[in-house]
Amino acid sequence: MNFHIAKGVFDILPEDPDPQGAWRQSHLWQYVEKTIREIACEFGYQEIRTPLFESTDLFKRSVGLTSDIVTKEMYTFEDKGGRSLTLRPEGTAPILRAFIEKNLNQIAPVHKFFYILPMFRYERQQAGRYRQHHQFGIEAIGNHSPLQDVEGIHLLWTFYERLGIKNVHLHLNSIGNRETRHAYRIALQEYLKPFFEKLSPESKERFQTNPLRILDSKNEADQNILKEAPQILEFLDAQGKAHFEQVCHLLKKIGIPYQINNKLVRGLDYYNHTVFEITSQELGSQNSLGGGGRYDGLMKEMGGADLPAFGFGAGLERVIQTLLAQKAPIPSPSTPLLFLIPMGEAAALKCFEWTCALRKAHLPVEMEMSGKKIKAAMRMANAMHARFILVIGDEELHSGEATLKEMATGREESLSLDLLIHRLQDAFQKNT
Repeated sequence: MNFHIAKGVFDILPEDPDPQGAWRQSHLWQYVEKTIREIACEFGYQEIRTPLFESTDLFKRSVGLTSDIVTKEMYTFEDKGGRSLTLRPEGTAPILRAFIEKNLNQIAPVHKFFYILPMFRYERQQAGRYRQHHQFGIEAIGNHSPLQDVEGIHLLWTFYERLGIKNVHLHLNSIGNRETRHAYRIALQEYLKPFFEKLSPESKERFQTNPLRILDSKNEADQNILKEAPQILEFLDAQGKAHFEQVCHLLKKIGIPYQINNKLVRGLDYYNHTVFEITSQELGSQNSLGGGGRYDGLMKEMGGADLPAFGFGAGLERVIQTLLAQKAPIPSPSTPLLFLIPMGEAAALKCFEWTCALRKAHLPVEMEMSGKKIKAAMRMANAMHARFILVIGDEELHSGEATLKEMATGREESLSLDLLIHRLQDAFQKNT
């Protein structure tokens, strides 16, 4: 029986033989994840990891019963105890659940988390979107200041900037508080009523359940109808307007360009006040690299303290595909500094001792272990892109000297085996 990978998911491999699978190579993911950890640390965020599945009710209550995630995309199953569980479709709700359950608000007034976790959504596969996708996100809990909004946006902007991604655009909007959204919802419905029959089927469905999501429609006819629609910024109260103006002012101060997009609402029901999205044209129509916003009040709705919060999520698949499309500089995968080729049983035992000693000295070393002849072993060293090779036989063991060969140049040097670690440490430091 032949087994095949499920639809909408993928393997991450050291090398992918598929020409379209360059973005699935593990060294790219390691590089991006290392960059995330460095930046998160610089911004004062600490890592959090939550379980792969949670109670289904957690997502229904937090994400919103009318959201696409809850109505169409969740992977939900019943366990042997009859409990309804759902594979994690987004990162915020599980983190707030952990925060409330562990009473973290009693430890400190402000908490800043980051995560790198797989998410699961049953959706149509397209560029950068998969049924299991990987997300980098942050959740900053306990700070209502516009400074927190801008710090979060700055963190994500810095991430793309440090990776060398170009031509990114920050879209910004405010959807105000609950009262603002209620008043705007009525005004938007009144505006759309004469055009109802011309709306797309999806927007007709959203008209009653969540009309703000019509603003996010990708349907061209819907967007033409919306050209003269009222703008939510006109409905902000004094506090909401002041908050948004300060966000815009701070972004200008730190040199992050933005454009106000009055149709930006995001796809999750819990957002309020600042919402943002960062896009790249490299991904075609599905051009979002990441986004998020403020979600004050969500923790209280979930049974916790009434704490303000801000967060974002960024899909790593899209980030890596954009990196490759833009030919951004990417570190090469790690390769052995030395490849040892033993000739004979005694040499193999000695080479294994050296391999262990060299690795203990933090040097990347490989050896041929299966007794291949020298030409086959050389091919292995080439395939691994080893920098040096060292062939060890009875003669080398007896004399205590061997010839160290640099693969790229063919240069050879006679070397005392007692000095092998020092010689390689010197070569490794010069190369890193």
